[in-house]
Amino acid sequence: MTPTPAAVGAVRQGSLRELNLAVVLGRIAAADRPPSRAELAAETGLTRATVSAVVEDLITGRLVAEADPAPRSGAGRPARGLVLAGDGPAGLGLEINVDYLAACVVDLAGRVRHHGVHRADLRPHSPADALARLVDLAGRARADAAAQGLTLAGAALAVPGLVDDAGTVRLAPNLGWRDVPVPALLAGHPPLTEPVDGVPPLVVDNEANLAALGELHAGADVTASFLHISGEVGIGAGIVLDGALFRGARGWSGEIGHMPVRPEGRPCRCGGRGCLEQYAGQEAILATAGLAGADLPADTAAARLAELARAGAADVLGALHEAGTALGVAIAGVVNLLDLDTVVLGGGYAPLTPWLRPPVLAEISRRVLTAAWSPVTVRPAVLGADAAAVGAAGSVVRRIVTRPAGWLARG
Repeated sequence: MTPTPAAVGAVRQGSLRELNLAVVLGRIAAADRPPSRAELAAETGLTRATVSAVVEDLITGRLVAEADPAPRSGAGRPARGLVLAGDGPAGLGLEINVDYLAACVVDLAGRVRHHGVHRADLRPHSPADALARLVDLAGRARADAAAQGLTLAGAALAVPGLVDDAGTVRLAPNLGWRDVPVPALLAGHPPLTEPVDGVPPLVVDNEANLAALGELHAGADVTASFLHISGEVGIGAGIVLDGALFRGARGWSGEIGHMPVRPEGRPCRCGGRGCLEQYAGQEAILATAGLAGADLPADTAAARLAELARAGAADVLGALHEAGTALGVAIAGVVNLLDLDTVVLGGGYAPLTPWLRPPVLAEISRRVLTAAWSPVTVRPAVLGADAAAVGAAGSVVRRIVTRPAGWLARG
């Protein structure tokens, strides 16, 4: 049936409103200082009347707030700048790792409003048991968010493995998971899977991808293309090219931890030999440093290693040099392939960067063809060890910034 002119006009009008909402909110989110309505009109090319109407919708929907006016000399009323609201929607970010669970809440402005960690070696536990513990952690995060006047707009879960489009974890070698239907196992848990006022269910993604996205939007000293490496018990990489995450043909890119750095080397949980994780993973570093039985969870092991390295512990310094060398071999291969100029060390690698960077740079200098005239920057992640959970939560609120009409439609 051919739509009537009135129906076509309504669709176009609705689409135009959605576009204007996204443009204005995007400008406010990206601004270095709170822009006024007049400045937004000048920057976007929209009329002042349109901008004012859009801003009122965004304020009513708790997406934007007026900032306190800056002191102004001379006559006239100072213009009120606009900022992202801190008391509206928020994202719930969750992480499952080998020996800890984490949950955080991030508001629309990117501020972390809640962070909780549950430490436990999850390898002896079934996926259902691990996810049940996660539900408890998520429930506490949700309650804290509500107490702060925030409304969770969705959740994202970071896992150290291969995840398909349906949220099934196809393989997480370090957890011993294979073909785990995460959404099905979470069915019946309202904090995660039952929509509330239109809130979408949980999104499941690879932890290195979410960490890289978190780094991309963290602000300071972030380039448009970089390799983000998350170092925990396992090692994952997020590849950002021209401001967008590169996922590969099936969404499974970035498994740098299973790149062989010594093809006939140690056996790996994945079934291969000589994988990077066996030489630069956190358990490998602790074993080489003589700390294999020290009972150091992944989220505290790096801090302890850094403390010992600063004190000059020879075994720790040697272990970090060996890990950095193996890491440099793998990184050099990626840089040769993708022509990246920045490598970000995240997760447990972030606090260890001062000791990992020299051997990494040495291997890059030896192995990267263009290193002599195109240096590679190696730096710690802005978000550090919390990058995956914060990146997961941030992915939820960024969906609102890019598509605010959906949030406003909830009423």
